[in-house]
Amino acid sequence: MIDFVRNVRLWFAPEQVREEGSTPDYRFSLANERTFLAWLRTSLALIGGGFAVDQFLPDLRWGWRVGLALALLTAGVLCSLRAVNHWVRCERAMRRGEDLPTSRFPALLGVVVAVVAVAMVVVVLAGWEG
Repeated sequence: MIDFVRNVRLWFAPEQVREEGSTPDYRFSLANERTFLAWLRTSLALIGGGFAVDQFLPDLRWGWRVGLALALLTAGVLCSLRAVNHWVRCERAMRRGEDLPTSRFPALLGVVVAVVAVAMVVVVLAGWEG
């Protein structure tokens, strides 16, 4: 838990990451940044999907519409928070010469998106009006 709190502080003071270890090859830092940006694009897509479900499916039963929209919005929020945390963890590991951190988050995100997709298939097959 203490390491997580330290990582959260580094989100807002990334220059402090430079104090640890040695500077890695800049290509690795840039690759880490590109991965961070890819996660942010994913989170924006999920958030956009959540708003789209809520706004463009007014005939869908309220419970389905809100449930699907909230699942997508929550996944987008978690994805964006995970992106910055993972960026800091990877940058610190590269500077220290450690193995890159592993995470179950990609699998969890994949399962959430798959569940929402299956629910959307059910909605389409069953029709929008309940």
